[in-house]
Amino acid sequence: MSNFRYPHLSHETSRHGRKMWYFRKDGKRIRLPDKYGSKEFMEAYSDALAGRVVSKTSIDKQGTLGWIIDQYKRSHHFQSLGVSTKEQRNSSFRRIIRESGDVPYSKITRQHIQDAVDRRADKPSVAISFLNAITPVFQWAETRGLVKKNPVIGVKRPALRTVGFHTWTIEQVEQFRKFHPINTRARLALELMLFLGLRRSDVIRIGKGNVKDGVLSTRTQKTNKMIYIPIFKSLRDCIDAIGSDGETFLVSSYGKPFRASHSFYRWFKQACAEAGLPDECTPHGLRKAGATIAANAGASPHELMAMYGWSKMAMAELYTREVDAKKLAYKTAKMIADNT
Repeated sequence: MSNFRYPHLSHETSRHGRKMWYFRKDGKRIRLPDKYGSKEFMEAYSDALAGRVVSKTSIDKQGTLGWIIDQYKRSHHFQSLGVSTKEQRNSSFRRIIRESGDVPYSKITRQHIQDAVDRRADKPSVAISFLNAITPVFQWAETRGLVKKNPVIGVKRPALRTVGFHTWTIEQVEQFRKFHPINTRARLALELMLFLGLRRSDVIRIGKGNVKDGVLSTRTQKTNKMIYIPIFKSLRDCIDAIGSDGETFLVSSYGKPFRASHSFYRWFKQACAEAGLPDECTPHGLRKAGATIAANAGASPHELMAMYGWSKMAMAELYTREVDAKKLAYKTAKMIADNT
C-alpha cells in the first residue's frame, strides 16, 4: 500500500539529487512539479491525464502572457511567498496559461481583466483567486518596465457571497473528543489546532523541536510571521499521551510526517466523519472556533493577531466586531426590556 504510485508516472534523479517526476501516456512525456503528492503536483497530473496540458510554447515565447507569468515566478517576490500561497497561485496560473497563455501581454487591457473576472462571477472565490494571482504579475512587470500601464488597476473585485468556513460549536468539539480519546492522533490534531490556532500547513510541521520552556514557536508558512504560543496543561497531557518522539507531533497512518496539507485535510475529515460530525466541520473551522472563543473571552485585535499570525488588523477585527455587536445588541435589548 505504501508503494502505491499513480499510473503513467516515472521519475529521474538529477545530478543535484532532486527527484524529477514525469507523466507519459501515448508516447508523450510531460514534466510535473517536483513535490510528489502536493496540490500543484496532483492538479498537473490530473490535467495531463485529461489531456489538458499547458503549451510549452506559450511559456517559452517571449511577449506572451505565459512567458511573463513564468518570468514572474522566477522573481524574488514570488519565491518569498509561503508554500501554501505559492500552491494556490500556481493553480491559478495553470488555468490562466491554459486559457490565454499565447496572448501578447502588452495587448491586455483593464477590460480584458475585468471580462475574465466577470466570466467567473458565478464563483466569486475563483474570481478573487484569479485576481490575487494576476495582480502581482503585472505589478512586477510594471516595476521592470515590461508594461507601460498596469491593466489590473481599476478592476472591480467581486463580492464574496459566502459566510466562509463553518465555525465549530462547543458541542461539536465535545462530540469529536468523546469519539476520539486522548491517546489518539485524531484527538491530538484537534487539540493542537484548537489551542494553538495553527493552519493545517503549519500544524503538520511542528514537533518537540518547536517547544522550549513550555512555549511553542514557529514561523507561519502563509504570512511568514513568527508566533509564540504557551502550551497549557490540557494540551500538554494530549501530547504526552501520544509520546511524540518523532520529527512532528502528527504523523500519517504510515507513521511518517504528512507530506502536504491536503493529505492531512483528508485524514482529519475522515476522523470527523467517524465521529459523526457533519461535512461542514473542517480543520480551518477549528481555527475559527478558537479565535471566536478568545474574542468572546475579551481578547483584543492585537492579541488575536499575535496568536494567529495575521498580518492585517481587519482579520482580527472580524471576530472582535462580532463580539462587540452581540454585547451592544444585548445592552440595547436590556434597555428596552427594563423600560417597558
